[in-house]
Amino acid sequence: MASVDPPEVNAKFAKEHSAGYPILSDPSKETSRAFGVLKDDKFATRWTFYIDIDGKVAKIDKKISPLSAGDDMVKNMEALNFKKAS
Repeated sequence: MASVDPPEVNAKFAKEHSAGYPILSDPSKETSRAFGVLKDDKFATRWTFYIDIDGKVAKIDKKISPLSAGDDMVKNMEALNFKKAS
């Protein structure tokens, strides 16, 4: 997950929501800008990038639903034949 918020804000969010995943802090907005997700030069749009083992973007999901995002990611990774972590 990426956020344009500073690390302190992301750490607080992660703690409050018991996030079990890393959050990229991008306060300079360089990464968000490079991936084309910066909206109105203020916020990062919620897109999921599936990056394969060779570092290539295999798929971009631009329709994210917070209610089904986890299940959607699993389905997409399986459809892309991504290997499960051991």
